[in-house]
Amino acid sequence: MKQRTIAKAVEIVGIGLHKGVPVKMRLEPLEANQGIIFYRSDEALTIPLKIENVVDTKMATVIGKDGIVISTIEHLLSAVYAYGIDNLRVVLDNDEVPVLDGSSSGYCMLIDEVGIKELSESKKVIKIKKEVEVRTEDGKRVSLKPSNHIVYDFSIDFENPVIGQQNYHFDYSIDEYKENISKARTFGFLHEVQYLRSIGLAQGGSMENAIVVDDDKILNPEGLRYENEFVRHKILDAIGDMSLLGYTLIGEYDAHAGSHHLNHLLTKKVYESEENYEILDLDEAQKESYVFQKAYALVDAN
Repeated sequence: MKQRTIAKAVEIVGIGLHKGVPVKMRLEPLEANQGIIFYRSDEALTIPLKIENVVDTKMATVIGKDGIVISTIEHLLSAVYAYGIDNLRVVLDNDEVPVLDGSSSGYCMLIDEVGIKELSESKKVIKIKKEVEVRTEDGKRVSLKPSNHIVYDFSIDFENPVIGQQNYHFDYSIDEYKENISKARTFGFLHEVQYLRSIGLAQGGSMENAIVVDDDKILNPEGLRYENEFVRHKILDAIGDMSLLGYTLIGEYDAHAGSHHLNHLLTKKVYESEENYEILDLDEAQKESYVFQKAYALVDAN
């Protein structure tokens, strides 16, 4: 199986979640072995997607270099990662990726519109060989476990009656991602939104790009897209955060009450020991190559 990029460039303008200002974003194809690269056109600065470039994980995954940052990258990366795109240049004229509708479905539509191009170099993946876990004292945890498949298991437990306990098991394929994960929107509580705005954040947040929960009700007039949309969005975020590994994952991600911060610690911990992983060339790994061919079968390379 070969590396992938997009077949041609595409450009959109959207609103940044926190500053609430328009952001122009252009996705450009790259040649093999270039990876995912962000470029701030207003600052003339390139920031490669690497674990060491993560500078903040409180409200979103933020990368930066020389004091210049790019925020809220996880929804875009979730779609890029889900489509198996290995090489891509993301050009932005501000410090946030457009939030669109709070999910990654808009990015899936962009990729479908321009198409996928297969390159001449073979695709490389990271296969988990040994379980790696990050756990907090209050019971939150994230882990990666060995598997010949791509699996995401996530559970959440909120005291709020609208959310409560939810769990979801996701066996990866592009088709399943588009149907069951990509449409799940980010969410927040009304009191949190009010606080964030008071400190200059979430200026672009609205019920057009997030689920807003107030005590025992959802304020969005259209309601939920899925009964368990909250936990599905957590998987969407996790897929985007795992893109920081630098290669498409073969393994099982399992989490309870995971977060961007724990996901970042998990990707760092994987690389602490070569016993935890191996990098495979899919042209040489027959069994894993079959798994990927099946998972990506519903996207035609142009």
